[in-house]
Amino acid sequence: MAQLVETYACSPATERGRGILLAGDPKTDSIAYCTGRSVIIRRLDAPLDAWAYQDHAYPATVARFSPNGEWVASADASGCVRVWGRYGDRALKAEFRPLSGRVDDLRWSPDGLRIVVSGDGKGKSFVRAFVWDSGSTVGEFDGHSKRVLSCDFKPTRPFRIVTCGEDFLANFYAGPPFKFKHSIRGHSNFVNCIRYAPDGSKFITVSSDKKGLIYDGKTGEKIGELSIEGSHTGSIYAISWSPDSKQVLTVSADKTAKVWDIMEDASGKLNRTLACPGTGGVDDMLVGCLWQNDHLVTVSLGGTFNVFSASNPDKEPVTFAGHLKTVSSLVLFPQSNPRTILSTSYDGVIMRWIQGVGYGGRLMRKNNTQIKCFAAVEEELVTSGYDNKVFRIPLNGDQCGDAESVDVGGQPNALNLAIQKPEFALITTDSGIVLLNNSKVISTTKVNYTITSSSVSPDGTEAVVGAQDGKLRIYSINGDTVTEEAVLEKHRGAITSIHYSPDVSMFASADVNREAVVWDRASKEVKLKNMLYHTARINTVAWSPDSRLVATGSLDTCAIVYEIDKPAASRITIKGAHLGGVHGLSFIDNDTLVTAGEDACIRVWKVVQQ
Repeated sequence: MAQLVETYACSPATERGRGILLAGDPKTDSIAYCTGRSVIIRRLDAPLDAWAYQDHAYPATVARFSPNGEWVASADASGCVRVWGRYGDRALKAEFRPLSGRVDDLRWSPDGLRIVVSGDGKGKSFVRAFVWDSGSTVGEFDGHSKRVLSCDFKPTRPFRIVTCGEDFLANFYAGPPFKFKHSIRGHSNFVNCIRYAPDGSKFITVSSDKKGLIYDGKTGEKIGELSIEGSHTGSIYAISWSPDSKQVLTVSADKTAKVWDIMEDASGKLNRTLACPGTGGVDDMLVGCLWQNDHLVTVSLGGTFNVFSASNPDKEPVTFAGHLKTVSSLVLFPQSNPRTILSTSYDGVIMRWIQGVGYGGRLMRKNNTQIKCFAAVEEELVTSGYDNKVFRIPLNGDQCGDAESVDVGGQPNALNLAIQKPEFALITTDSGIVLLNNSKVISTTKVNYTITSSSVSPDGTEAVVGAQDGKLRIYSINGDTVTEEAVLEKHRGAITSIHYSPDVSMFASADVNREAVVWDRASKEVKLKNMLYHTARINTVAWSPDSRLVATGSLDTCAIVYEIDKPAASRITIKGAHLGGVHGLSFIDNDTLVTAGEDACIRVWKVVQQ
């Protein structure tokens, strides 16, 4: 069996020009956010303790903890709201479809009985409130003509609901049952976020017109605003109150976060500006924030979290991040201590992860090209994208040097470094085998079949090339000449992945027809057969360092670990390792497997032999 030890979670899905929602549960110091079809719940004090809820059928947009912390309500782009248990088997308690379009914000009433949602109504209502165990509607919400971006419940009695949106309005409703009281027309652009203070005395709206307005919580009259002095110079996307209702945190497209003191006369005075470290691009725009206990959390467009301390704001923030897109490859540095892993996604992001610590920073390349294939040794990265170029990038700690690029005459589908002489690389395109020494092409061998994947032995003297027709061809490499030695036939589909075992006595291959095979290298016979337990194409294969275990990862969301000396039926299956499929696999040691996949998360599993 395999048990989950660590999760390196993805970042929240962000969108230019829109705020994102972070939900918090102060009792357990947890936050929740959405990426793709997943809702991620993670603890701020233990970043490796992350968990994903993956039952939505459409991209999830918002998740909120109930006031008692036992339930979570999450909503998605189709207007569906699901209420599920946070602990135990996470059972679905209720499912409703209050809106006919995307849900942009969701709030629980303070007594935990009602839920209000707002969003895109596609011509029908933009706001709905309902009793969450029966789904019956409580009140009528008129007064908006465009998408409603944010809503909130007054946390104390008498209950009120406030909403704001793209029609530049904020609306005030009294109830229950809730009725429209009046509109507030103070803003001249999209109103992005509306939030009540925890004591219910005031609420505040922030907008893309760079202003923040403060209102009386009971009557909805405007009573003040955030001062012009030190104000944001870009759209304000999100706001969060301090637990004592005396301060607010705002984040903006001007890449800053600001803490404001809310005075007795309801004006907001700038307390301080928090400087979030960054690289200076649009990725540093801040789009989400949360004030929870002593933590000030901000999220940037590039998915980076910065966690400041409210009581000691001069302290360096804790920074962590994750991938936003499918993680397509994992590379382990075997000499590193503690173990270091690099992961890449096709948008060109390379992240470093440290076992037991988690996020270890982003590797910034000088030219941030897309990544399709990736290989690495301790001192060098090799990448290729969706053109004919292969980049060799020297790596010095966290710093990437100047890349040398070479044109290999076709789009590469596999990059292989010979571990014992890393200046030598074998690249395959769909019609040829290219040998590189550093960044010079030594030779190009054209072939009359379509290549789909390849692998090279650690000493660089032999290569196995897999083809569209399911055949494996073994080549010997001598200097710059490549000679075909043998053809192996067993697969019934195009080959997707080939790997030599660490002791070089075997190699494993996998195909689109869900079969994997382990071959003996000397006799070229099948060593382990009937590895047919996936239900879709196999994307990747990995060996344990002692060459005793081989793992396969597939589009069917599973990873399967086989022992070489036992029949394939005695396998260990990790079901649902990654929503959407497993794309990266690597063993850290003989019983620890790392998987990465389409849900942009990376997970570390302990494999326990039966």
